[in-house]
Amino acid sequence: MGLIGRAIGVGQAAGAIGEAAQGLSEVFVANATRQMELDAEIHRATMETAASEFQHAGAGLFDRVINGLNRLPRPMLALGTLGLFVFAMVDPAAFAARMVGLDAVPEPLWWLLGAIVSFYFGARELHYVRRAPVARGGGLRAPWRRAGVQQAPAEDPVAHNPALSAWRNAGAQDPSSAFLEAAPRSQ
Repeated sequence: MGLIGRAIGVGQAAGAIGEAAQGLSEVFVANATRQMELDAEIHRATMETAASEFQHAGAGLFDRVINGLNRLPRPMLALGTLGLFVFAMVDPAAFAARMVGLDAVPEPLWWLLGAIVSFYFGARELHYVRRAPVARGGGLRAPWRRAGVQQAPAEDPVAHNPALSAWRNAGAQDPSSAFLEAAPRSQ
């Protein structure tokens, strides 16, 4: 292109005219490509700023205390249940008195306690499931269905049905009309 442009003598002039036309067109219509580049640059800068804010955020004392408190209910429930068995064996009369007191608790209050405990443990389980890395790839695929293994073609389940074969050979009309024609008529 350079040789032809120099031979004709319009190389630089044609480039200048093209740039002027592009600049003039951007006065009336925004350059969509440049706008997308600017948007991507703003998004990248925003993400870098957010990443730099949390780059060195370690778990402080408050976070460690709260994480420790969150880990207490399960062991407390398990050890408390075992403690009830020990208490029942050590002092059966006092245990019976405590159980009479528990029997006085109204039924809706037990339902409320069950809901609170269920939601607490369910939320914790969901929290850990969401943080777990998701396995990628075909790890769940059965060994006999790996890529490259030829599968036997699926057999047509109606291939050996003589009634359907006759119906297809007859022109495959609407099944209800074929049924009505074959049905005995009462007079």
